[in-house]
Amino acid sequence: MKTTLRYAQRTLMALAIAGAFPLQGMAQEAAAPQAEKTEKGQLETVIVTAQRRAENIKDVPMSIATVKGDKLDVLVSGGQDIRFLNGRSPSVAVESDYGRTFPRFYIRGLGNTDFDLNASQPVGLVMDDIVQENPMLKGFPVFDVDQVEVLRGPQGTLFGRNSPAGVIKFDSAKPVFRQEGYVNAGAGKDGVINVDGAWNVPVSDTVALRFSGQSQHRDDRVHNPRPTGTKDFEGYKDNAARVQMLIKPSKDFSALLNVHARDMDGTATLFRANILKKGTNDLVDNFDYGSYPTDGVNEQWLKNKGANLRLRYELPGMTLHSITGWEKLDFFSRADVDGGYGASYAPPMGPGFIPFVVETADLIPNHKQISQEFRAESNTKDPLQWIAGVFYFKEDIQIDSISFNSLAPGNPQNSDYATQTQNAKSWAVFGSVNYAVNEKLKLRGGLRYTSDKKDFVAQRIQTDGRSYLPLHDDSSNISWDASGTYILNKDTNVFARIATGYRAPSMQGRLFGLDSKPSIAGAEKVLSYEAGVKQDLFNRRARMSATVFHYRVKDKQLTAGSGTVNMNQLINADKAVGQGVELDFQANLSDSLSATFGTSYNDTEIKDADLYAQPCGGGCTVTDQIKYLGGTPVALINGNPLPRAPKWQHNFTLKYSAPVADGEFYAFTDWAYRSTYNFFLYEAVEYKAKHLLEGGLRVGYKWGDGKYDLALYGRNITDKVQSLGAIDFNNMTGIVNEPRTYGVQFRMNF
Repeated sequence: MKTTLRYAQRTLMALAIAGAFPLQGMAQEAAAPQAEKTEKGQLETVIVTAQRRAENIKDVPMSIATVKGDKLDVLVSGGQDIRFLNGRSPSVAVESDYGRTFPRFYIRGLGNTDFDLNASQPVGLVMDDIVQENPMLKGFPVFDVDQVEVLRGPQGTLFGRNSPAGVIKFDSAKPVFRQEGYVNAGAGKDGVINVDGAWNVPVSDTVALRFSGQSQHRDDRVHNPRPTGTKDFEGYKDNAARVQMLIKPSKDFSALLNVHARDMDGTATLFRANILKKGTNDLVDNFDYGSYPTDGVNEQWLKNKGANLRLRYELPGMTLHSITGWEKLDFFSRADVDGGYGASYAPPMGPGFIPFVVETADLIPNHKQISQEFRAESNTKDPLQWIAGVFYFKEDIQIDSISFNSLAPGNPQNSDYATQTQNAKSWAVFGSVNYAVNEKLKLRGGLRYTSDKKDFVAQRIQTDGRSYLPLHDDSSNISWDASGTYILNKDTNVFARIATGYRAPSMQGRLFGLDSKPSIAGAEKVLSYEAGVKQDLFNRRARMSATVFHYRVKDKQLTAGSGTVNMNQLINADKAVGQGVELDFQANLSDSLSATFGTSYNDTEIKDADLYAQPCGGGCTVTDQIKYLGGTPVALINGNPLPRAPKWQHNFTLKYSAPVADGEFYAFTDWAYRSTYNFFLYEAVEYKAKHLLEGGLRVGYKWGDGKYDLALYGRNITDKVQSLGAIDFNNMTGIVNEPRTYGVQFRMNF
């Protein structure tokens, strides 16, 4: 394997060097590219908007992948939330400690394990051209979506702050001037009922409406055998809708209004006490997924709504854009964090040893986000193209953290609680240029200046007093990138890119007592290098994209647990480095068989000789070097990989289809593999994820010229269940993945 990896790195780097060029200019296509005509068996041209213009994916000088069509339909079978993207694209991971809300994204090993409700992430999520800043906004259900784009590597120039790892971009299907739509309904195991659909209505020659929505339901499937606490878990009702209105009075002007909302009611993640076998990362013998003995209360709900308005005006030589966004949310989540019942001082207790009781809730009673972008871009066919714009962002948020007495009748709320308020403002000015040196060589370059201001107050409200702890930070940054594409021949492009990214300072104040203090992590900055090749193969029946990369993050923001209480602390590592390889491949193997394959290798390392983290308080087996500070043991984490960053990820799909009677029979299978990773900054035997391979299957029949589709589906068909995360301050508490599910779906297009 090492020999193969070294050979791949040398080959790709040689291709990049062969197309070497001065690092200046940044390409922007003046107009949407014309899709190439395809013959039978050839792959369709993939058009992306990763660089804020429509381009052939082969011409974009960065590592980028898309998820759409059959693959997207299969991955969301069975009511999967946005975590369906986990491992389905090279170098991409998605997980959550909050269930169907608060997804945490990782690209090339860069992410954030922080569970605080104002946690920033280095992976930006953009939904219909609007950045979704708060983690709770990032989990909006995926329905009636044209395409998902995964932009790997820093996106600091065109997408700005908090995207040093990359951007995941969702584009909803937009209104068109014809009547069309679909209805997709399914039912499955555990009372799953899923319905989604869209209806497109041309009101006139200049106005079109598109209504789309989704409703998901699942019965409770985990039960509490104890006489106290919540009795049933993991059921949910998750409803979302989107209404869009397109106004196009002339070919030169268009206005697109988007109004959307979500209402989710379910349960929080189940933290399961003592399910990890000490000295191993195996689940305990006779682990029962359907049983959860607890004395705590569990509930979660999320309501969010938003609107955006996108204006486009064509002028001679340039196009003007205005993008206005507004988002608001309300959130509540309560869970039994100790994962069991009773305590060492209040028997009976279990499962296993429960040192102390922890039942908490986090809520966002107030939140508002507004954003505004004005952008101008050239629309000629000249060799020199450009984009220039300004951006403004404002977010106000309040977070309350409360606790409960699990041992008292009715689980009453304790008298003391913590509250945080944060007001963030940011503005930026940016620009990029593209210069076609000749028919083969195109150069790109961009620059962005960002100014951030953040005011933060953390308070601990207690019966005997109040702590008042304000923080303030002003920061600014200049991000830039330089890249280029060289056309070796009509089927092969090579590219190289140097880019920087920036994550604004983060603040946190989940105060545990009057003597605790809020923490702040200073801005992190990343410098990334990548080179690769994009190639059509076998007369465009196959397509390949391969990239090698290296990055260095200065002042990497990390989240360290306390080891003994339910509290995080933000810290900065001197630096973190990463390097690796990514490969995306797809092919039509025959008229009946098509396949995709993706793989990535990510080698990450924390580099800070003085950095440490407090290890677990529940008796885990730490393998890092331990030192004592004032009698307190700490683990030295210099040289450790970044948390939740697997070295290897592979994904594979295979589709078979054949005509039967007047329709088409098809079978589609998808598989994702990832290697082991650390749950936390320190290394411990129990808190290291096992290797995991998960697969899905969809078998169906289409008829009526594709109008009707009836299918059976299965997710995690091997029913592999293992620990994906943990709580380390109390006992061997683990969080497991979703078990096998299956069902039937019917879709009708009209």
